[in-house]
Amino acid sequence: MPKVNHVLETASSPVFFSSLLSVWEVIRLANRHPRVSILSPGPGVGGHCIAVDPWFIVASAPEAARIIRMAREINDAKPEWVLEKVAYSVASFLAQYPKLSAADVTVACYGLAFKPDIDDLRESPAQRIVKLLAMQHAGTVLAIEPNIDTLPPGLDGIELVTLPEAHRRADVHVYLVGHRQFKDSPQPVRYCIDTVGLFPALSNL
Repeated sequence: MPKVNHVLETASSPVFFSSLLSVWEVIRLANRHPRVSILSPGPGVGGHCIAVDPWFIVASAPEAARIIRMAREINDAKPEWVLEKVAYSVASFLAQYPKLSAADVTVACYGLAFKPDIDDLRESPAQRIVKLLAMQHAGTVLAIEPNIDTLPPGLDGIELVTLPEAHRRADVHVYLVGHRQFKDSPQPVRYCIDTVGLFPALSNL
């Protein structure tokens, strides 16, 4: 079932992160087996079907659909896990620059869509992360989404900027969607959180 398949990769990244292993390298090696095809993890699962429809199954047969409920709950919790990593990166930045405060730290979030190279933001975990980050972080939050011209309602206090501007202004970089524009751009040198495997050597999310 797609929802349970998705939870495997979603749950794998925290496990490998705590073990100091690269989830991308583990999946790459596992997928060399001809009968293995593990999906890549990300900041959660979005879209108008996979993120929503399983709840109809759970509601209709709660006892029989316990594994589906657990899968949905694990996927729903992934954005909060990503936010913890952002907070850690902000704290690391401030430890290096002790004269600054959190209000001085600019965080850039790359991507708002629920999957790469589209403009569909429905049930997007990336959008949820950016919204929560803007509520929690005292400094500036930038959003980079090359497939839209204006931010949707509900993202108050967030600046929609271009990729070059984000690279120039941000102190912490959070990659939430694997858009092709991001793949072709230079990798930030430090304080980069890659939730989608754009820079496998860097990230173990």
